[in-house]
Amino acid sequence: MDVQQIKQRFGIIGNYSGINHALGIAVQVAPTDLSVLITGESGTGKEVFPQIIHHLSSRKHGPYFAVNCGAIPEGTIDSELFGHEKGSFTGAHEARKGYFEVANGGTIFLDEVAELPLGTQVRLLRVLETGEFIRVGASKVQKTNVRVIAATNVDVPKAIQNNKFREDLFYRLNTVPISIPPLRRRGNDITLLFRKFAFDFAERYRMPSISLTEDARKILENYEWPGNVRQLKNLTEQLSIIEQERVIEVETLQRYLPDHRPNLPVLVGKTDADSFASEREILYKILFEMKSDMNDLKKLVIDLLRKSPDNIQVKEDNARLIHKLYNGTEYTEPQETAKPFHFSRPPEEDILDTEEILEESLSLENKEIELIRKALEKHHGKRKNAADELGISERTLYRKIKEYNIDI
Repeated sequence: MDVQQIKQRFGIIGNYSGINHALGIAVQVAPTDLSVLITGESGTGKEVFPQIIHHLSSRKHGPYFAVNCGAIPEGTIDSELFGHEKGSFTGAHEARKGYFEVANGGTIFLDEVAELPLGTQVRLLRVLETGEFIRVGASKVQKTNVRVIAATNVDVPKAIQNNKFREDLFYRLNTVPISIPPLRRRGNDITLLFRKFAFDFAERYRMPSISLTEDARKILENYEWPGNVRQLKNLTEQLSIIEQERVIEVETLQRYLPDHRPNLPVLVGKTDADSFASEREILYKILFEMKSDMNDLKKLVIDLLRKSPDNIQVKEDNARLIHKLYNGTEYTEPQETAKPFHFSRPPEEDILDTEEILEESLSLENKEIELIRKALEKHHGKRKNAADELGISERTLYRKIKEYNIDI
């Protein structure tokens, strides 16, 4: 099977040399049992390549499991991968097989492998080297014949330097490396992908397909795409549903690109590729930053009230800080002659301001809880889909659910 046939079978769009090179390596390594490490930014489509390797291998009739290592809580990851015995921990009411046991004779795809705890990395290294593993709470060594394909968007050498990833595991996984290029490097592929997505959404929602003017196409191809193919797909869907005009002009397109939002000055300029996976994630980040600013301001005001200073300069400094925080400009002292000020009891208006700050901080927390609840309700409690909707990792969503005691 040649590269073009593989593209058609697995829905890969584009002719960029980097994609063709990655596909060529996948085809060559598929008949072997070598471990493969796939690297690339979030949203580049890394999950397609393990499927290609599996279906072109001698294991194609065996089981195939894709495991998102970042979505499984640290306390249960060993049990998920290697299984556990009855009574080995609280809640283990019966013995359970892990992925490495049920995937015997097949392939396991470990997505976000760099999120694995160091203890689990040791267990994984043993499986890769000897094919042996031990269930949680057991002493019996078991054998498995599984091919491991891993993927990550993390800079693994840097993670090794920070003692977050084992160097010996990296070399064992990285027997055959495959690097997926980011969307911003793929030139004309961006337009091809846009057309494909536009056609798919037109068919799904039973409406005419959208298209781009020449100037809009140039903006699309020159944009940074921090969320890569996933972001482009989301953008195309938004345009297909929201816009009445089927020919998208430059002005319309710019409203949907984060760098062109006039009412969000924090987004001006180039966005770091690893910072934002989608426009939703950007807004989510702004909410967290606002909450942090409010907490800092709340602490400052409380400290001032506790110290009860008699020096008017402290009040002026506080006013200058609050003015700059809310208005983005330096505070100018009134020209009137200052009257003697005593801070023995805070003025009524200052108390109200403090209460408003506290209420605003709490409201941000309530908004965060509301966003999480709505996403979980929309996806019927499925954390992975809800996390994608919110633009955060499933592990982060799990932590937030636990922190706010959200009932699913």
